[in-house]
Amino acid sequence: MKQTLPQQPTLVGTTVELRPLQKEHAAQLVQAATDGELWNMKVTVIPGPDTVGPYIATALEGRANETVMPFVIVRRDTGQIVGSTRFWKIDLANRKMEIGHTWLGSSIQRSGINTEAKLLLLTYAFEELQAIRVQFTTDELNEKSRAAILRIGAKQEGIVRNERIMPDGRKRNSVRFSIIDSEWDEVKAMLQQKMAR
Repeated sequence: MKQTLPQQPTLVGTTVELRPLQKEHAAQLVQAATDGELWNMKVTVIPGPDTVGPYIATALEGRANETVMPFVIVRRDTGQIVGSTRFWKIDLANRKMEIGHTWLGSSIQRSGINTEAKLLLLTYAFEELQAIRVQFTTDELNEKSRAAILRIGAKQEGIVRNERIMPDGRKRNSVRFSIIDSEWDEVKAMLQQKMAR
């Protein structure tokens, strides 16, 4: 019998909430991405005024197909959307998924919001969805992202060559990282310690 994904929850932390992405979030997502004009980055794909519609449509189609759980990242103190993240490549039969498409407005980066968002996502993946593996993939050229993924306790597995074609036509090599179920308790404790600082 085919397993079905539970209804997408809102994940609530101390400073941040991850709410299910909706069409009506378009303007607030663009506003968040305007903080640093993130859509101009060459090492990732972040929605801008011209691309937010297809960006949301693709995410919602994935949710309908039960392979994606897209979230907006909301600051609890202001109610402001400051970025987005998602589970994708969800494979319930093999109890694995990827956390990706994560971005935050420039002024929010290195603020602790990403750490708490990752703790919420990983807790849900390992403790609710009973994942045995959560992976992360980033552009080989994206040093900030690579460092951030290592900081949350993921292990680098290798480089996947020509893994995708970027909007500008560049053939991207991607770096793959993962956390597996036997590592989760240690990773969780480390993330909780970071949050307490």
